[in-house]
Amino acid sequence: MEKQFQDKVAIITGASFGIGKATAILFAKRGAKVAVVDWKEDDETVNSIKSAGGEAIFIKCDVSKDSEVRAMVEQTISTYGRLDYAFNNAGIEGESAPTHEVTEENFDRVIGINVKGVWQCMKHQIPHMLQQGKGAIVNCSSIAGVIGFPGIPIYTASKHAVIGITKAAALEYAQQGIRVNAICPGAIQTAMIDRFIDKNKLTKEAMVSGEPIGRFGEPEEIAEAAIWLCSDASSFTTGHALLVDGGWVAQ
Repeated sequence: MEKQFQDKVAIITGASFGIGKATAILFAKRGAKVAVVDWKEDDETVNSIKSAGGEAIFIKCDVSKDSEVRAMVEQTISTYGRLDYAFNNAGIEGESAPTHEVTEENFDRVIGINVKGVWQCMKHQIPHMLQQGKGAIVNCSSIAGVIGFPGIPIYTASKHAVIGITKAAALEYAQQGIRVNAICPGAIQTAMIDRFIDKNKLTKEAMVSGEPIGRFGEPEEIAEAAIWLCSDASSFTTGHALLVDGGWVAQ
């Protein structure tokens, strides 16, 4: 397989599970050195990368805490000497409830991780990319970032916000060598979709029936899209929210 990211460095948040894990592993397969970032210590992603001959470190970080995000980026730089790519993927769905029943605690937690976390990651990643004169950032939104989903209003709001901050940052740094895009997964076979189905008393069949392509997506399919948005193959793409959703939003 082509080592298109040889000698490059990538930060992946939410990298212990699901989409983040698949993306971290794929970056490493393509030659990148990877900072595997998550709030919960889990060496499985790093071990998978190292066992395949790749290079990775695990960094524990709560992306809603500025001091931890700063330390995470600094540790990446001190370990590998540079930062070329970031996939700001960490996010939570929060509790399911109609708008008038959402608690302040749930609001603060979801916004703190999904929006503030993405902003803080970019805040500390971008200065290093500016010094290098080049970089690519992908923020993880959702199909809930472009359409409404009843029962998860704060999650929906947070993913809309991710697209907004992505577009703003893309314009701010377009002439300074930094591209910023978002990816909007549909129903992907992860623990998060399993929790959503359980919380909302749905069935997998009911969710799959909403996918025109007739199945759930796989984390590796989102990873491929994130890799493309970071690669030189997408060099004229910035400020874009890429739907990878099996046709869900097209309905």
